[in-house]
Amino acid sequence: MQQIDLRKIYRFYPLDPAPGPDALPSAGDLYYECLECAVILNSVPRAQVACNCGNLSGNDGKIEVKNPERVRVVRGRLK
Repeated sequence: MQQIDLRKIYRFYPLDPAPGPDALPSAGDLYYECLECAVILNSVPRAQVACNCGNLSGNDGKIEVKNPERVRVVRGRLK
């Protein structure tokens, strides 16, 4: 699994108002930032992805969040 630093491609902005941990939204322009290891992953990953600490992992358009309280939802815009 290859790790790409998405901050080199996108600027990220937190959603306002921030969604609760029990209702994390997903869309093509929404990303999840793991607050444990600071990795950012797309909320609908098409390839196999995982953050360094294992809180976020996914594949085939679905992502698993082990600890939603440690996730920030951000919107990505190309630089």
